[in-house]
Parts: sequence; structure tokens; C-alpha cells
Amino acid sequence: MAIGTLGEKSLHAALKEWVAQPGDQFEVTVEGFVIDVVRGEELLEIQTRHLYAMKRKLARLLPHHPMRILHPIAGDKWIVRETAVGQPISRRQSPKHGRPGDAFQELVRLTDWLLHPNLTIELIFTQEEEIWRDDGQGSWRRKGWSLYDKRLLAVTDRLSLADRSDFLELLPPGLPDSFTNRQLAAALSCRPALAQKITYTLRHIQALAVVGKDGRSHLYAIQPQD
Repeated sequence: MAIGTLGEKSLHAALKEWVAQPGDQFEVTVEGFVIDVVRGEELLEIQTRHLYAMKRKLARLLPHHPMRILHPIAGDKWIVRETAVGQPISRRQSPKHGRPGDAFQELVRLTDWLLHPNLTIELIFTQEEEIWRDDGQGSWRRKGWSLYDKRLLAVTDRLSLADRSDFLELLPPGLPDSFTNRQLAAALSCRPALAQKITYTLRHIQALAVVGKDGRSHLYAIQPQD
């Protein structure tokens, strides 16, 4: 069956082509939901953002089907600026580099499902282009520029998350046995808000536990498994 890409953004379509294997079926309706890729019994969904939008699908399909959600993280990104009709203006590399811990920006919305035995989250690390157009459709903060598309340049790595140990691998090395959100943020060179999402998610799946306080801050430690 041909890979259907009608109406898809470039990144989603390119990742579907990248993951495709002989025998796959594409855009198949399963229990009322259109699935990106069906591979035997497994259902593969490519979700470039807003993982919370998967909740209805997961609630309906996970009891009966193994599912894999592919979520891209741009390790390297180039910003391409174009006119309103797509004529190139400039291209520069972004100083921001996506890292595995960034996945918690989305994972925090799926805490009830992360350890379901039928679910695997697969992080796909990419090189991408962001296409911005001077079309007057963007916000005033962006002076009318709008994000028109994202293009896949390369896939550089992939990481599967299925059990507690997989999620704990996303913590940075060298953390003390017990640590605060502030210490975690410093170790990851990220904002405290992301550290809070990480510890919230890991507590919810019983991978971390609160073991005390440092002043007003909770202290977290890896929770031993039975």
C-alpha cells in the first residue's frame, strides 16, 4: 500500500516514510481512529507535538493493540526565512539543541499511560529545518512571521521508552543520591519548569520518590523496585 501524505506537514510525512518497512499499511482505520502505520499487530503513530492529543486513541486502542508513538526531537535545527510566496531570504543554524530530557515537556501529559504494557514511546532525534514565512499571519511578537513548515534533514538516533528504567535513563549522570528540582535543572542546563515536569512524571510512574526536604524544596531519589 502506498504511503499517503496528502495534507500532511513535511516532517510528519518524512518520518512516516523513514519508519516504513515492507508490508506496512498506511492510514488504516482501526476502531474508528486513523492510524499512521499498521505493522502486523502493532500500531505506529507519529506525533510531532501535543502528545496529549493521543489520550482518546490510547484509551480506546491500548487495551487491544500494541502501540508505538514516535516523537521527534530536533538535536540540530536550521531556521529558514522565506517571503510570503516561498522565495528564500536567509538560513541560519539555531543555537538551541534538543536533548532527551526535552521529551518531558510532552511526556508529562501522558503520565497515566506511560507504563502501559502495550505502549512504547520512541524518541527520534533529528536534524530539521524550520520554515518561517513573512506572510503577516504570525503574532505581533513575531512581527507577522509564521511557522510554515518543518522539514526532516536526517535522523541521527532513536531511543525507546517502555519501562521505569528507560525513563530513568533520561536523567543526567552525576546527580547526588537525593536532589532538588534546582539541582536537576542545573545538571541539565534547563529551566526549573522543565525539571519540575521531569520529577512530576517520574514520581507518577513510581520511578522517583520524595525522600525529604532541603529548606522548602523537595528532595527526590530513585525509588527502588521490587
